[in-house]
Amino acid sequence: MTAAHKKVILSGAAMIGVASIISRLLGIYRDRLLSTTFGAGMELDAYMAAFRIPDTIFNLVVVGALSSAFIPLFTEYLVKKKKEEAFLLTNNLLNILLLGLIGVIVIVFFLAPWLVPLIGPGMDEATRQLTLTLTRIMLLAPIFFSISNIASGILNSFKKFFVYSLTPIMYNLGIIGGIVFLTPRMGIYGVAIGVVIGALLHMAIQFPSVWRLGYRYRWLLDWGHTGMRRVFKLMVPRTIGLAVYQINLFVSTAIASTVAVGAITIYNFANNLQSLPYSVFGISLSTTAFPILAASASQEKGEEFKITLSRTMRQILFFVVPVSVLMLLLRAQIVRIILGAGAFDWEATILTASTLGYFVLSLFAQSLIPLLAKAFYAIQNTVIPVTVSVISMGINIGLALWFTQFMGVAGIALAFSIASFINMIVLLIIIHVKLGGLDDRRIIASVLKIIVACLIMILVVQGLSFHRGDVAVDVFPGIKGLVANWVDMQTFWGVFVQAALATLVGLGVYFLIGWLIKLEEVSMVKGLMNKLKLRKAKQDA
Repeated sequence: MTAAHKKVILSGAAMIGVASIISRLLGIYRDRLLSTTFGAGMELDAYMAAFRIPDTIFNLVVVGALSSAFIPLFTEYLVKKKKEEAFLLTNNLLNILLLGLIGVIVIVFFLAPWLVPLIGPGMDEATRQLTLTLTRIMLLAPIFFSISNIASGILNSFKKFFVYSLTPIMYNLGIIGGIVFLTPRMGIYGVAIGVVIGALLHMAIQFPSVWRLGYRYRWLLDWGHTGMRRVFKLMVPRTIGLAVYQINLFVSTAIASTVAVGAITIYNFANNLQSLPYSVFGISLSTTAFPILAASASQEKGEEFKITLSRTMRQILFFVVPVSVLMLLLRAQIVRIILGAGAFDWEATILTASTLGYFVLSLFAQSLIPLLAKAFYAIQNTVIPVTVSVISMGINIGLALWFTQFMGVAGIALAFSIASFINMIVLLIIIHVKLGGLDDRRIIASVLKIIVACLIMILVVQGLSFHRGDVAVDVFPGIKGLVANWVDMQTFWGVFVQAALATLVGLGVYFLIGWLIKLEEVSMVKGLMNKLKLRKAKQDA
């Protein structure tokens, strides 16, 4: 991998990562507004269940084509042909997608009364009717998202990540606007309208950048286009895999609806909280690495492909593992700070913290799966990741049905974590065999050093104690225990100070130990920070 490629991945990932942090913070604020306004009750259950049908339509019709087929083929056209031909492929795909999408949405609009009971078999009639109305409102969002994701594919292929990184921010701002300005007059319907507004903003912000790259919309509908045939060939296995994944989400939502009122809300809030490091590190790094992997594959640069994949894996683990550990240690504090106020009562807080803990167990696996899947997509192999996804999601559904019998909603999260770990391991083994190795010595060395640094971080944050009979003896109380003795843990600020100090000290210890044991990724972060400081100094001068 060239120095230029390293710079693209790191700078692009940093850009997307920072924007993702902002977006996720907005998402946290959005969830806090929802939890304090509505609580874990019928209205939020209906709103979150209503997401399932529009989200499924978008994923099956649009994401299957874009994630597995469009970007690799568009990149190939840019490398081997002309930009004009790449844009012809874009217009053709866009028009076909929109026609198909609108047709599906019209059909689903009328079939919704029969589909909603499948999502929430445990819902009462009032909740189902509310879910039906919210679903029909949000059916507009996939249309805007389909156009937006085509634009995102173009920007990513040109390695233009800044505007793309702003799209989730705009989406969350739309929803927050709906909560703040529309909910007081329209109730939960205002939130659904906010989702549609957010999707519109997600699309609109990318138009100027795509225009500057030379794209011009044309009405083109050529089903026999060579590129389109390849898109359809590549997207079919991916779409099947996404269908299985969406079935899993349907089943998870259906199972949660039978547990108790509010279980759907708790499951979704916990999932949203754990997705922060997944999005900031897993998605951002895999997204910026994807066009480089695709270009290396199209140019048959096998060694460059392998090195890019290995380096990106190590970077993801370096960031995600310590954050996962801290989230597990501070899960109760996180939920209390973000959600535990207003209409969100103590019981909901405890259940959400427990569910979050089981989700966090597999964060490292969840974060590696997008990268490993994209590695297969880059070599235009969608069958393997789809097949693995089908198997792991089947395991997920089976375990969720079993675990919820004695664990409640937390059992769905545990099932998801086990299935994610299986998915990651199988993909890793197969790609390792196909590539003839993955720079194994460096990966193993980095993983062992990350584990050592995390163990010391756990000791500092959590402390060390043992039991002598029925008496607990503290050898070292840890930062959590020390801070708890200084502040009032019954107040918001007391919990916030404990969590903030534990996080800061924990990460400080992790980076210090990483530096002492010569963890390669620490040097990478230091180098990136020095470049940013140098760039800022030049700008100031």
